[in-house]
Amino acid sequence: MTVSYFALYRTPEDPADFEKKYFGTHVPLVEKTPGLVDNRVHRVIRQFVGKPSYHLIAELVFESPESMKAAFESPEWTAAGDNLREWGAMELVTMFSAEPHGPGTTA
Repeated sequence: MTVSYFALYRTPEDPADFEKKYFGTHVPLVEKTPGLVDNRVHRVIRQFVGKPSYHLIAELVFESPESMKAAFESPEWTAAGDNLREWGAMELVTMFSAEPHGPGTTA
């Protein structure tokens, strides 16, 4: 069963600069992570309720919890995290992992 790692980025002061750094430096590093099946990045176009406001949501899909754990121990993952720290994005992000759940999913 796949497992996903989500990163929810709050709206930055300068969205254009954020995206330049995010897509120009961070995404290429993330995509080198071993075991990554898919990197799905979504731009929030309208937030209906809740605070804070979010700008981007990244879903990193791994084949299994074990492959995700191995990825977290890789130098590529470390480099991607260091990159976020370099340009201040860690202050904007909430991260968590999740697995498919509910009707239509299999264990």
